[in-house]
Amino acid sequence: QVQLVESGGGLVQPGDSLRLSCATSGRTSAAMGWFRQAPGKEREFVAGIGWTGFSTSYADFAKGRFSISRDRAKNMMYLQMNSLKPEDTAIYYCAAGRVIGRSLFEYDDWGQGTQVTVSS
Repeated sequence: QVQLVESGGGLVQPGDSLRLSCATSGRTSAAMGWFRQAPGKEREFVAGIGWTGFSTSYADFAKGRFSISRDRAKNMMYLQMNSLKPEDTAIYYCAAGRVIGRSLFEYDDWGQGTQVTVSS
């Protein structure tokens, strides 16, 4: 099992940047990902990254604005978010799995989430 702890969320203004972090412990996962869930909406895929860090996948809304990375030596994963919009407001979750996937069911372990609020 993998333990995941997110941090870095907060209240920012539209156009601002934010970097989320995910600290991992336990076994190392082949793939990791970020998901988000806005009030009243389903949890959705944001970005995923493979073992080496070279393989990545992004949701369409994240392409060009968000960047996922991982540091296996530090057992950390990151999500750099730029040009934030009000519609990015959500709880952001990190997840660990076996392959990079866009479905919730492809990930076995989840963090508790960190709130990101984008508002003027």
